Amino acid sequence: MQQLDVTARLARYVAATRWEDVPQQVRHQAKRSFLNLFAVALAGCRADPIEIALASLKEFSGGRSATLIGRSERIDALSAAFLNAAAANVDDFCDTHVATVIHPTAPVAPALLALAELRKVSGPELLLAFILGNEVQARIGLAISPHHYDKGWHITSTCGVFGAAAGSGKLLGLNERQLVSALGTASTQSSGLCECLGWPAKSVGVGNAARNGLWSALLAERDFDGPAEPLAGRQGFYNAMGDKPDLARVTDRLGETWELMATSYKPYPCGFVIHPALDCVLDWCREHAKAEVRRVVVRGNPLLAHRADRPEISTGRESQVSVQHAVAAALVFCEAGLDQFTDACVNDPRVVTLRQRVEVVRDVSFSTIAAAVEITTADGETHRLSQSAARGSDVNPMSDKDLEQKLRACATAWNPRHDVQPLIEAVWSLDGSADVSGLAALAVPR
Repeated sequence: MQQLDVTARLARYVAATRWEDVPQQVRHQAKRSFLNLFAVALAGCRADPIEIALASLKEFSGGRSATLIGRSERIDALSAAFLNAAAANVDDFCDTHVATVIHPTAPVAPALLALAELRKVSGPELLLAFILGNEVQARIGLAISPHHYDKGWHITSTCGVFGAAAGSGKLLGLNERQLVSALGTASTQSSGLCECLGWPAKSVGVGNAARNGLWSALLAERDFDGPAEPLAGRQGFYNAMGDKPDLARVTDRLGETWELMATSYKPYPCGFVIHPALDCVLDWCREHAKAEVRRVVVRGNPLLAHRADRPEISTGRESQVSVQHAVAAALVFCEAGLDQFTDACVNDPRVVTLRQRVEVVRDVSFSTIAAAVEITTADGETHRLSQSAARGSDVNPMSDKDLEQKLRACATAWNPRHDVQPLIEAVWSLDGSADVSGLAALAVPR
């Protein structure tokens, strides 16, 4: 592959791929991703960072063209893409592409849902655009993983903007040249820092990925030009980010394999690298609920320590990326739900004490979805636990029923009367829908 051909290859693939080219299992996985998106956006749509962002954006928006998931307010499509993406990611409850740790649905699906309220879009068109947007962002990320994330770039944001642009461009029917321009305009807006993880500022990067990807496609529709090689050019995305990419990973077997199938869906609202440790602790806790814990050692992939070794925290947002907090809260409450990642739980004296007893050990022999935990109790006994594949991971997935229940639980957590059964049925029947403009509205309580 020529170095200066990578963006054109992706654009050609997006423009040429048809619904008929997508295997049935990939179509079904796309529906699962939408089901999960609505769950996590409902969970996050009234979080403080979303309330603040909405109040700010409303001052500059005269539009009412698009739905805000879970809310009665309407706003312009670009702001809706931003807010719904931010809401989906704010609780760290969204899905994960394990190989890159991109949260794939939050940047892409909200852009497409907003666009579907501006233009008539069928269910198959929506699903195909989502699948292709996911493929583009994942492959761009694979070429620079894991060093891009290790440097501090928040890969969901930096690569998500390409996914939103590609998916939106597919919905708009852009040709190959226009798609290259859309990806070029997206490239100059690619940003997001891991330093912001655990803070409301993280949501800006994810929200902008959806908003700016959609805007890039809308600009390209009007022949707003971008560079011919925004990805691999001399001063393009990869070089500007200081990465030496494996460009073969961008296009090898393009159209034959589907990165969407590597999606993991979270049973717990925290960083995915923490999940295998939580599996161990929760399984143990159910049989030892009254045991007094003196020491906990969590052994896992170096990424676990790199991102989540945070014993000193003070807010619920920070707790989402603290393995010490997640383990301590799970041991105290024998649960790991939204209530365990709040300011109140962070400041619970029992949790504070136990956090100081959790040690994290780096071990390169573990994958990012595996961990081992040693729990020493007051009687001097040490309990050794392990998880080789976290619940919800692509090799130990949540079932369709699990995802439905997650959606119901997130919907009723703050509105017990919110019946999401019509939404569930609409998502499962998307491939037979002629018009999806009302899909997001089904997530708004009546």
